[in-house]
Amino acid sequence: MALTILKGAILSAPALGRLEVTEGGYLIAEDGVITGTFPALPERYAGAPVEDFGGALILQAPADLHLHAPQYPMMGMGMDLPLLDWLNTYAFPTEARFADPGYAREVYRCLAEDLIANGTTRVCMFSSLHREATLILMEELEKAGVTGYVGKVNMDRNGGENLQETTEESMAETLRWLEECGDFRHIRPIVTPRFTPSCTDELMAFLGRLAAERGLPVQSHLSENTAEGDWVRQLHPDCGQYWETYDKYGLWNGRTVMAHCVWCDERERRAMKDAGVTAVHCPDSNQNLCSGVSPVRVLLSEGVKVALGTDVAGGDTLSMLDAASSAIRASKARRILDGWGTDFLTAAEAWYLATSAGAEFFGEKPGFAPGNALHALVLDDSRLLQPHPLTPEERLERCLYHRQPGAVRAVWSAGRRAR
Repeated sequence: MALTILKGAILSAPALGRLEVTEGGYLIAEDGVITGTFPALPERYAGAPVEDFGGALILQAPADLHLHAPQYPMMGMGMDLPLLDWLNTYAFPTEARFADPGYAREVYRCLAEDLIANGTTRVCMFSSLHREATLILMEELEKAGVTGYVGKVNMDRNGGENLQETTEESMAETLRWLEECGDFRHIRPIVTPRFTPSCTDELMAFLGRLAAERGLPVQSHLSENTAEGDWVRQLHPDCGQYWETYDKYGLWNGRTVMAHCVWCDERERRAMKDAGVTAVHCPDSNQNLCSGVSPVRVLLSEGVKVALGTDVAGGDTLSMLDAASSAIRASKARRILDGWGTDFLTAAEAWYLATSAGAEFFGEKPGFAPGNALHALVLDDSRLLQPHPLTPEERLERCLYHRQPGAVRAVWSAGRRAR
C-alpha cells in the first residue's frame, strides 16, 4: 500500500462559503485515495513517514473547467478586440499552426508543466481541430500529471481558410481520435463542438449521437457575447434561445459544461438547472474581451451548478488562484450593475468554485472528503509580511490576491506527486 501523509495548515472548501481548517493537521491518503484529515496522527500510522510542511497551507488543488490549449502561446494578445474579431484576428490563425505536430509538442509540453506549476491538476480543455495535435496534448498532460478531459474541436464552418474541416473530415477524424486515445489513464475525451456558429446541423447531430452512444461528456460555449447571440439566432431561427441549439441535438444534459453564460436570462438559467448543466464562469476573459459580467450570484441562487475557468487565452493567466480573485472582483462589478441588489462573492465562496465545484464534475465530493482522489497543493506564504498574525482563512484570501514568488511548493494529482 502506498501511503501519503502531509502535515501543515490544512484548509478545504466543503460547502459554498464555508472553509474547514485543521492547523498542524495531517492529510492522509492510501493508494492515492484520501482517508481523512486529522488534528493528530492516528495511532495506526505511528512510525509512518510524514512530509511536514510546517506552517504552509495545504489546499485542494483547483480545477480549471475551461481553457483553450492552442491559444496558450498568445496569452495577453488582442485584448483590445471584442470576441468575434479576436477569434478571427488572433485565435484562429494561432490555432491553425497546430497542424504542425512538432510545434504542438513544444507548446503543449510547456503548457502542461505550467499548469502543474500553478497548482492546477484537473481540466476541461479544448484542443484544436487537429487530431494528431490533440493526441500530443493528451500525452503531455498525462506525463506532467494533469488529469481530466480534452476535446478535439469540431468546426466545419466559419473557421476561415486554414482552420476548418469538411463535415465528413470532422466526423472521421473524431472517430479516429477516439479510437487512438483509449490508452490514457488520466486524460479522457470530451465531445467538443467549438460553439454553435462553428458547426453545421449535420455535425451537431453526429456529435449528439456520439456523446449518447459512448457516454461522453460535452463542452462548448453559451451566451458569451451579444453579437455571438445574435449570430446564433440568425443561424437557428427555429430556436428561441442559444441553449436550444445544443438541446435539440442531445448535447444538453448533466454531463455538459458550458463556458461563460454571461447573457443567460431566467429561462436559459432554468434550462441549465433542470438539465444539470454546469456553467463555467471565466471572469478574466469576460472582462478582457468586453463580453460582460456574468450574474454568478443569480446563477447560484437559482440552483445552477457553477465552476471556474481561466479561458486561456481570452483569459491572461493560468492561475486558478487569480481566477478566484477575478471572480470576486467581477461579482462586485455585478453588484453595482444590479443596483446593489446582489451580494458579491466572498473568498471562501470563490475558492469553493475554483476547487470543489469543479471537482464535482469529475464525480468527487466537496473538500478533502474521504474517498476522493488526492488532489492537493502546498502553498507557502512564509515570506509575505504580515500586519498581524493571520488566520488560515485570511492567509488564503491574501494568497488569492497576492503571492510570494514560488508559492506553490508541492502538488499531488490523483494521488501522484506531480511537483
